[in-house]
Amino acid sequence: MTDPGSHHPAADDDGSRYVGRGALKLRAALDAFRIDPSEGGGLRCADFGANVGGFTDCLLQTGAGHVWAVDTSYGTLAYKLRIHPKVTVLERTNALHAPPPDDGPVDLMAIDLGWTPQRLAIPAALRWVAGSGRPGGPRIISLIKPHYEATDMGREGLLEGGVLSQPRSEEVLQGVLAQLPGLGVLILGLIPSPIPGGGKHAKRGNAEWLVLLRPC
Repeated sequence: MTDPGSHHPAADDDGSRYVGRGALKLRAALDAFRIDPSEGGGLRCADFGANVGGFTDCLLQTGAGHVWAVDTSYGTLAYKLRIHPKVTVLERTNALHAPPPDDGPVDLMAIDLGWTPQRLAIPAALRWVAGSGRPGGPRIISLIKPHYEATDMGREGLLEGGVLSQPRSEEVLQGVLAQLPGLGVLILGLIPSPIPGGGKHAKRGNAEWLVLLRPC
């Protein structure tokens, strides 16, 4: 498993070449997990929780063959991605219930679904990657946000501004990781996000992690 204490170049990047700084999180994961979206002429990818499109932009800039950008919002995805020939925009679409593409499965899934817990996000992702012919099998990269996973904790562990304390974040993370094998996936890697959750101007954001998964 990837060293959680390793430094990622994305931590020193201001993200200006992407439509959103969220791209830096996915780029760090692609680098750390040695995943190349351009392999085989370009992987079929999906971005669950696309929002403005940081993950989608990252996938395109690293050579993805096509990206399905899925989000419940409308009109949020950046215009340059909206008109990109390699992007299929699925707005007003709940990723948990969205059927996979008619022309076959995706090879690489990227997930940032905010309030949605991993126990719901991963089964939905598995439906989209089932049957992928990627050598070694399809991959899922999911952003784990302990401050959203811990929705049943009340205010336990929360600091001023809605930030979850580091000990509590790590405790919740371990609980999430323990759930994943039961969802039908193997954990292949784990890294801390190079930037915290909470936005570019947050004085102190929430710790997040990116996990690499493969269907069992």
